[in-house]
Amino acid sequence: QVQLVESGGGLVQAGGSLRLSCAASISIFSTHVMGWYRQAPGKQRELVARITSGGSTNYADFVKGRFTISRDNAKNTMYLQMNSLKPEDTGVYYCNAYGIPLGRYGDSWGQGTQVTVSS
Repeated sequence: QVQLVESGGGLVQAGGSLRLSCAASISIFSTHVMGWYRQAPGKQRELVARITSGGSTNYADFVKGRFTISRDNAKNTMYLQMNSLKPEDTGVYYCNAYGIPLGRYGDSWGQGTQVTVSS
């Protein structure tokens, strides 16, 4: 099963920016939908953005226009550029790789990276 390692989280003031990275242990972008999820304290994990094997992207309404998901196939790395950060963006951000088909490739998660936005 693929290993995913997130990095790039930290503490930032409201209005600031961060870029998260998710490094995959093997080449998977052609067989997986890649996504970023987040979980705030006391809340359920929610989808932030995802990118398909064909490069199509979609975003949660609460990040549209502020966050950008992308990937570098040569580096097996996915990114989440986060601009105009708000305190409500605080949470643990997780990288996900959803295999297509699921039964063959599975569903993998990273360990998460903390993002804290101060007001």
